[in-house]
Amino acid sequence: MEKIAVVAFDTGGTILDWHGGIAAALAEAGMRRGLDHDWHALANEYRRRALRRMLGAVDPPFTIDDVHRELIDALATENRLAFTADDRTAIAARWHALDAWPDFVPALARLRRDYLCVSFTILSLALVMAVSRRNGIAWDAVIACEMLRVYKTRPEAYQRAAQLLQTAPERILMVACHNFDLDAARGEGFRTAFVRRPDEWGPAGPPDPVPNPACDIVVDGFAALADWLGASVNA
Repeated sequence: MEKIAVVAFDTGGTILDWHGGIAAALAEAGMRRGLDHDWHALANEYRRRALRRMLGAVDPPFTIDDVHRELIDALATENRLAFTADDRTAIAARWHALDAWPDFVPALARLRRDYLCVSFTILSLALVMAVSRRNGIAWDAVIACEMLRVYKTRPEAYQRAAQLLQTAPERILMVACHNFDLDAARGEGFRTAFVRRPDEWGPAGPPDPVPNPACDIVVDGFAALADWLGASVNA
């Protein structure tokens, strides 16, 4: 088996606590307007619709940032939430100010000693740069699907990412907390690691919590992933 050279991380849910950040942004807007709602459920619906718009897209004339702004208008209207234009803009902007899961940055520092570590994501390049600066995340590279003009989970996205990295797919480890990304990556020859993120979808729990047995690695957190890959403890 080929030695892993590149560790490619899904970013939106695997690295970032989107639910915590977006549910908080919705609740803050609701508090300003005296509104009561199930903000956790609304945050999850927001995320589900964004994923449906972006996954598998080919050369779309929009990015996920455009989708986030459009969707908050639709969701506010459907749920009769009297958010102002400023409220809606602030909620959409919160995607650029999310917190990373606390176990990620220390593990990344360990992994980068021995592996190239990249963000491979449906998020916009601008979003990844913003959250990376906020959280002190030092990538070796960011491969945003908007740059590829084709989005995961289409096979071409994984093929083009491997071509850009000039690395054989079997030497790339795709890391995610959900099967749909890992299954698609495996189909193009990538190795795969499932990292459990039980809080990704808030109190409702993740919709896809059970890893496919075909995964090469299954771990509960990023420190365990670094251990499995033999990364030094002293970064």
